[in-house]
Amino acid sequence: MCCVPNAAKGRLLHEPLNLLMSLQLTMNPSSNSEHPRDQAQQSQVDTMALRVSRIQARMAQACARVGRDPAEVALLPVSKTFDTNAIREALALGFTRFGENRMQEVAQKAPLLEDCIVNWVVIGHLQTNKAKEVARYASELQSLDRVDLAEALERRLQLEGRSIDVLVQVKTSPEDTKSGLEPAELVSFLRQLSQYPSLHVKGLMTMAVLSDDPSAVRKCFSQLRELRDQALQEGIAGISLERLSMGMSGDFELAIEEGSTEIRVGSAIFGSRAAPA
Repeated sequence: MCCVPNAAKGRLLHEPLNLLMSLQLTMNPSSNSEHPRDQAQQSQVDTMALRVSRIQARMAQACARVGRDPAEVALLPVSKTFDTNAIREALALGFTRFGENRMQEVAQKAPLLEDCIVNWVVIGHLQTNKAKEVARYASELQSLDRVDLAEALERRLQLEGRSIDVLVQVKTSPEDTKSGLEPAELVSFLRQLSQYPSLHVKGLMTMAVLSDDPSAVRKCFSQLRELRDQALQEGIAGISLERLSMGMSGDFELAIEEGSTEIRVGSAIFGSRAAPA
């Protein structure tokens, strides 16, 4: 199986059109030597590379609608519930960062991928008793929303001699099932985070409301962008807010139009998840 060489360590996939262009050249060769039936069969093969190219094309189209450069938006593959073979396939496409919800799953996968450069990004709600595993395995946490969690992470990271990037998760949806910091508490929370040198605050994250109404979904994303802009005006030392992680498989185009710098996509890249037993 192919893994990313050391020179690629930490690289974000910020150029969504490169893979798309190369795939188009591969799938549409200038030679007419292939039989049309063979070409039709190839077009029906739903490979991971093809799925990624489709997502990247949609990302580029969303950027074009609002005059953004597609290189401004990263694609984070969410590998939760998928096995290490699927992750290796994504590594071969140039991805090095993978989103996971549960630290138990990261701890199981990490030893099986020690020969690869893999940066684990924790995107799920995190209990304080999982701080030890985060400090050991994760390169980034996108769901920081409590002071007690920040304190636990700081202690464990100091013991490990490491630091990690963090995004603050903000609750922009009215649903009780969604986690995150209340918007009114954001500025005071960011001020507190400046006391934890092992936590490098890089931006904000949110999950939009699950709704068929695009305006309701868009409102969640625009609110996060506005909260970020307001927080920037406070000039909090040691806090960087250039990143906005928002948008998933069903709503990432709206998120990009509202300023997302990273979308989180799982099954649209890796295929359908197995039904729980």
